[in-house]
Amino acid sequence: MLGYSQSHTVHFDYCIQIQFLLSVIVNDRMTAADHVTMLLSSCSSLLYAMRVLCAHGIPATSLHDIFRATVVSRIQYAAPAWSGMCSSADHVRLDSILRRSKRLNCSSNDLPSIADLKKSADDDFFPGIKINSIHELQPYLPDKLNLRYQLRTRSHNKTLITKTKLRNSSDFIVRMLYKYYY
Repeated sequence: MLGYSQSHTVHFDYCIQIQFLLSVIVNDRMTAADHVTMLLSSCSSLLYAMRVLCAHGIPATSLHDIFRATVVSRIQYAAPAWSGMCSSADHVRLDSILRRSKRLNCSSNDLPSIADLKKSADDDFFPGIKINSIHELQPYLPDKLNLRYQLRTRSHNKTLITKTKLRNSSDFIVRMLYKYYY
């Protein structure tokens, strides 16, 4: 579904515009609630299929591998893009799917929390953008900062953007630049 974009209009008492961009749902309120609902629905279906596999006698280690390959990878897919728009209620809802998987013995007990999964997705994604000069997001990084003095080494040489609004803390590039600045 690369490059696939589809627009749907859902009619309630008011009109909500929903955009599917590379399998990530973005709504007009700039929240991740719709995307989290879709994730929970698909992950619940996968947990049911894994319960059927368990009932047919698949070993627990294989079941844990299947869980990481399907459910965890689905949660981590494009997490840097949508995780900044998650509310605390969304985090609780996503953590519930992990708790349920542990209770059903579909995943190992040492599975990290949703916050840790999102943090690892951020940590793995940004260095790739920073190093790869032909990456699609490279032009969106601010210009290089030329300083005449060097107080300490930084992990990047980009100009920092001033954080002026609450939404800037949700933006992946701003979040990563400030994270690697300090």
